[in-house]
Amino acid sequence: MIDEQKLLNNLEQAKKLKQLSGVKLVLALKCFSTWGVFDVMKPYLDGTTSSGPFEVRLGAEKFGGETHAYSVGYSQEDVEDVLQYCNKIIFNSISQLQAHRHLADSKASVGLRLNPGISCAGQDLADPARQFSRLGVQENLLTDELFDALDGAMFHMNCENKSADAFITLLDSISERFGRYLLKLDWVSLGGGVFFTWPDYELEKLATVLKAFAERFSIQLYLEPGEAIITQTTDLVVTVVDIVENGMKTAIVDSATEAHRLDTLIYNEPATITESSEEGSHEYVIGSCSCLAGDQFCVTSFEQPLTIGQKLHIADSAGYTMVKLNWFNGLRMPSIYCRRSNGNIEKLNEFSYDDFATSLSRSAISSVS
Repeated sequence: MIDEQKLLNNLEQAKKLKQLSGVKLVLALKCFSTWGVFDVMKPYLDGTTSSGPFEVRLGAEKFGGETHAYSVGYSQEDVEDVLQYCNKIIFNSISQLQAHRHLADSKASVGLRLNPGISCAGQDLADPARQFSRLGVQENLLTDELFDALDGAMFHMNCENKSADAFITLLDSISERFGRYLLKLDWVSLGGGVFFTWPDYELEKLATVLKAFAERFSIQLYLEPGEAIITQTTDLVVTVVDIVENGMKTAIVDSATEAHRLDTLIYNEPATITESSEEGSHEYVIGSCSCLAGDQFCVTSFEQPLTIGQKLHIADSAGYTMVKLNWFNGLRMPSIYCRRSNGNIEKLNEFSYDDFATSLSRSAISSVS
């Protein structure tokens, strides 16, 4: 259940940042691609940025505006495909740039991802500057001549960075170490992971430094927000189908982290249940209905005992959630709804057995030699 008014509240913060800083914002589709609410987002954002060919096309066809294409590794077929839709194409390595640069001539502005070797990320798994990172070109491989054939560059160095000061420290390092290269460029993307919609975030401070950075190097700056736009807007609504006890009570719900909220499992970050209470005396494991033994949403407490048939709201279930839904165990896929700001509830999508079956095989597929 997406709440349109909560989404609008985040978008108003995005609008304020744009007005104060001059930065452009492109939605990171790898985080959120539910195009049924793109009509709400379009007036506030400048376009989309992608991590694979299908995202590029989705952004161009369903969102419009600027369409940025990036991939860790393009095939020639991928490049030819995405150039039908994108305005900017960003390569991950010098070898990819050299192999495919000629295909982009006159079709799209060309950029290169740079790895600054520093970052603000809570977990190593999500740290783009982790040891032996494959993401972006390392500083020691750069030359002045390389930038003569580039229009722009992309840095991605944040993951849920909730501190303007921490971001400024990273930006100062980039200015010092990469400044002579940036002076040759028309645009620079500073990636995503800047949580400027977090409560009490110093948005004006962020805007001031972004504006100064852009003016210093005479470039158009971009940010690629995902979570910042859709944080706290969406609940995964589940139903308690059973309550079992083996040392402690477990409420089994009609969902699974492995199928419907994968990052809860991957990053070992317990979900938040809206109905729970820290002062509650009734403690439960909120367990999934999948066959994976350790598949659970969280351990939390309630003021009253849970009952079979009761609905629970798993909060903040938009970012890196709907884009990762899968059919593990043949579980029913959650339908997607939006509560519009006028109070009306609109169904954006629902899924059937046919969707499950055709995701695995289709009959009469021709053989490939």
